[in-house]
Amino acid sequence: MAFSIRLTEEEKMLAESYARLHSISLAEAFKRALFGQIEDEYDITVANEAYGEYVRNGKKSRPISELWKELDL
Repeated sequence: MAFSIRLTEEEKMLAESYARLHSISLAEAFKRALFGQIEDEYDITVANEAYGEYVRNGKKSRPISELWKELDL
């Protein structure tokens, strides 16, 4: 899939500079930025849900070994 975005000249120069600095194509730079942002937002959502559960449970935590056992079904 291909798409295009409009950038100001300054944005274009910054993006190209970033890509050159990391020895990657401009397309790869944008892909990394996009998926990095998606991953960060996902991590924040998961952390907020975990914290909400922690608060709902009276701020009690469980050993990680218990959590691993739940995954071993």
